[in-house]
Amino acid sequence: MAMKRLILTVSLLLSLTALAAQNYIVVNSEKIFKSIDAYNKALTELDELARQYQAQVDGKYAVIEQLYENYMSQKASLSTQARQSRENAILEREKEAQQFQERLFGTDGTLMEKRKELIQPIQKRVFDAIERYAKQTGADAVIDSSNNPTLLYYNTGIDHTQRIIDAL
Repeated sequence: MAMKRLILTVSLLLSLTALAAQNYIVVNSEKIFKSIDAYNKALTELDELARQYQAQVDGKYAVIEQLYENYMSQKASLSTQARQSRENAILEREKEAQQFQERLFGTDGTLMEKRKELIQPIQKRVFDAIERYAKQTGADAVIDSSNNPTLLYYNTGIDHTQRIIDAL
């Protein structure tokens, strides 16, 4: 029994020593990104594009809504064939609007492509700066405090966000 306790105690001490030997830094990537004018400008441009695209999508759906309202007001006076034809036309317009919306807002859509074009070079620059800084300071790990909801506490002395901003 004493031997097990000794082994557990030694294991615990070795684990604590290993943890203490690790050098890590904390940065807030959101704060870093927001300190870069090109990033803020890109976000503004993307927001404006999204508003324009949404207005186009809304316009297509407004036309569909009007077609549907006209159809409903005339439905009683239409023949079965005419009703089917109008319903098919409305459904086709709706399908086209959905496809248009997907081309603009989908994962491979126009807005996402523009986001990649504008944001990825800035992200690369920031992540490269973080990596360079971490290597210069001998950090073993970098923790991002902006997107880590499980980070409940950290000593502000280990937050190197401003130094990364200064390095950029």
